[in-house]
Amino acid sequence: MVINVGIIGYGNSAKNFHIPFIATIPEYNIVAVLQRAEAPANVSSAVPGSHCTVDLPGIQHYRTPGEFFADPNTALVVVATHIDTHALFAEKSLLAGKHVIVDKPFARSTAEADKVIHLAKEKGLVLTCFQNRRWDGDFQTLRKLISQNALGRIAEAEIHYDFESPFWIKYMTETKYVAGQGHSFGLGSHSLDQAYTLFGRPTSITAFYRNQRGIESEIEDSFTIILQYDGDQKNLLVTVKSAITTLLAQQLKLFVRGSEGSFVKWQQRSTCPQEEQIARGANPTDLGFGEEPEELRGVLTTYKEFDPTVQSYDTETGKYTGLYPTVTGRWIGLYENVADAICGRKGLEVRPEQVRDVLRIIELARISHERGATVIWSDGD
Repeated sequence: MVINVGIIGYGNSAKNFHIPFIATIPEYNIVAVLQRAEAPANVSSAVPGSHCTVDLPGIQHYRTPGEFFADPNTALVVVATHIDTHALFAEKSLLAGKHVIVDKPFARSTAEADKVIHLAKEKGLVLTCFQNRRWDGDFQTLRKLISQNALGRIAEAEIHYDFESPFWIKYMTETKYVAGQGHSFGLGSHSLDQAYTLFGRPTSITAFYRNQRGIESEIEDSFTIILQYDGDQKNLLVTVKSAITTLLAQQLKLFVRGSEGSFVKWQQRSTCPQEEQIARGANPTDLGFGEEPEELRGVLTTYKEFDPTVQSYDTETGKYTGLYPTVTGRWIGLYENVADAICGRKGLEVRPEQVRDVLRIIELARISHERGATVIWSDGD
């Protein structure tokens, strides 16, 4: 089965996070792009990356949404636009009878998300969010360790997504908050999704929003969000953090400790080598794609005789300690799963109800920050 794909938007997200992975999977065929910019008169002399017609010869180029959604050939639409159009274009895709994958953070609110999710169910179409960071190598490594009980019962987890003076911070000039703005909706939506994937819906949220970019603004560029749980996880404390001014050679990415062990992982420039490799022009099928350098491996300490081949054993403490190999990152796995879901072979890995819950965490986090208090989970206002 061939799945014809239409892409909305032709910016950095489409060119670096979507198209390289879609193009690698034989079941997908990119047939159309909605890009408002007019095609260059002479495609052969145009700069690569400047327009979809330059990079994707033979593509059907549309400049208006009406023309794009009327194309009967597209079966799957990828929404790779600004957040304020995510829910709108997802809704239009579903109304046109097309499956849809929406770039993170899916929508600006749970109200928007609920409307789109209801429509997808009504139409019987696949709807998902591009939470590719579930396929980061370090996160896959942590999931593996937890699934094999190398850490025992988890007591505390920290998930960081930090940058040193990111170039895009200069574009954060607004001072009044509007739903969908702020770092928690941006990179934070990835880290919060990882926390949700591991531990599920929290019972309460406590958040602290900060501005480190040097202006007075209601829109945060850095945050600390603390998630607490109940039941079997009542003693679990999960902290999700992001900052933009830290000046370290390496940034803490993951710190997880449990009754039987701990795992500590650091990062350098990006959270997964796939990002830098794509930026250098690598292909997801290249040998070594997604592999992380040995020096960036996380440190595993465990009482479990987990993998003595990569750890040392301390006879006095009974602990195995050592650098644990990072699972090779595979963002392509998300698109493979979407193809499986469309063809009815498997269920979705990233279900829309899950990303809706992550949006609710973000909404409650802002309420917590504004009130200066912990807020209990609630499904809506």
